[in-house]
Amino acid sequence: MLANKERKIIAIIPARAGSKGLPNKNILNCAGKPLIAWTIQSALRSAYISKTLITTDSLKIKQIAKQYGAWVPFMRDHSLSKDDSSMNDVIHDTLARCVDLGCKFDLIILLQPTSPLRTAQDIDEAIRLFLSKK
Repeated sequence: MLANKERKIIAIIPARAGSKGLPNKNILNCAGKPLIAWTIQSALRSAYISKTLITTDSLKIKQIAKQYGAWVPFMRDHSLSKDDSSMNDVIHDTLARCVDLGCKFDLIILLQPTSPLRTAQDIDEAIRLFLSKK
């Protein structure tokens, strides 16, 4: 297994604005900070993740994500931010845009912003488990 930073691993955190059940849920206050901040901070603390990218259609989410140290190099197209948008399509678009920017990664990890209790240790353990499998 390669050492922690020898593989380029990107964490993709999808955070669209249009939640119907709980409007603006990704940026609502959760124990003193926006919900999305918990996932960003855990990803940034990971021993394996090289880049933490937010894909969003919201300028407010982009602003908050950047404030917490995430990379937000582009805005997600609104056609990929609907209730019935496929996460596979969102990831495919995100990776294609990264390639257009000259970024290459060995692995991706999808981190939903609605899991604030997931720690960097949880992320690292999942990555170690994945890397240990053939």
